[in-house]
Amino acid sequence: MQIVYSTRHSRHHPALEFFEGELKKFQETPERATIVLEALTAGQIGPVVAPDDYGLGPITALHSPDYIEYLQHAYERWVADGGIPAGVYPDSFPVRRMLHRPTKLSALAGYYAFDLTAIIVAGTWEAAYDSAQCALTAAHTVSLEGGAAFALCRPPGHHAHADLCGGYCFLNNAAIAANWLASTAGRVALLDIDFHHGNGSQDLFYERSDVLFVSIHGDPDRQFPYYLGTADETGSGAGLGYTVNYPLAAGVADEDYLQVLRRAVGRIAPYDPEYVVVSLGVDTFADDPLGGFALTEAAFPCIGATIAQLNRPTVFIMEGGYAIEPLGRNIAGVLTGFQTE
Repeated sequence: MQIVYSTRHSRHHPALEFFEGELKKFQETPERATIVLEALTAGQIGPVVAPDDYGLGPITALHSPDYIEYLQHAYERWVADGGIPAGVYPDSFPVRRMLHRPTKLSALAGYYAFDLTAIIVAGTWEAAYDSAQCALTAAHTVSLEGGAAFALCRPPGHHAHADLCGGYCFLNNAAIAANWLASTAGRVALLDIDFHHGNGSQDLFYERSDVLFVSIHGDPDRQFPYYLGTADETGSGAGLGYTVNYPLAAGVADEDYLQVLRRAVGRIAPYDPEYVVVSLGVDTFADDPLGGFALTEAAFPCIGATIAQLNRPTVFIMEGGYAIEPLGRNIAGVLTGFQTE
């Protein structure tokens, strides 16, 4: 299994985030990617390659040009406008009927964000751009060779909408890969197994039938991102029936989770996708500080083996996972389980 990794992920390194009412150390750290890479290398999962550059075309196929232009220049404009060098921190958000797009950078920061975790620093654009290129490289590899590939994406992506960052995400890596594959193949299944609902991915494909979006996640009534991810959200227009959500209660353990995953795989199989893209978050682990399930390390190889039963070329895209010590083992567990099925 080819592993695609860029060292430029480390250029995105905010120091602090506003979390649950107080400033805390930023939790989506460069250390996460380093630990995963070390575990995959030690486990001999597969060769590690740098991403190819597919340009902005596959990115702007989903993300609005004005949003991309904002991400590219936000930090330098923020500092020039007198903002603190620590990063771009929005202080205002348009809600409901507040629809005017302002020009002041501090106001644009809120216009293009839905929370306070997508902090832009000097190297954020380079890191996010390469993260998307990792996803595209993995997708291209699988399109040529079949089998599977793993994009070690950082920053993650599944919370990013066409013109919104949030949940540590700026560009929707999995959606960009799925969209590119759909443009060449016809049908793609995007399976999101991060603890948090992939609100951005759902929104991007909600009116389309060429990408089946299936997500297993914490119930949005109690879990971030809160405002999307209920079971009655099933798509609209041409996409009606092509969004499937499995919101789960807190404390779900291994066998109950795997039973739901088998249902999800059973929903994907008759769709008969040419490719499967997996938003791979392991914040479902019991000790994850941002999760709420109770999965043990033993569950992750079983997750990989269950996904392998689809018997389709598969692209794994790294998303969340914040219990640092077991993070690499849990990612490796999924990929090893997939390869040995």
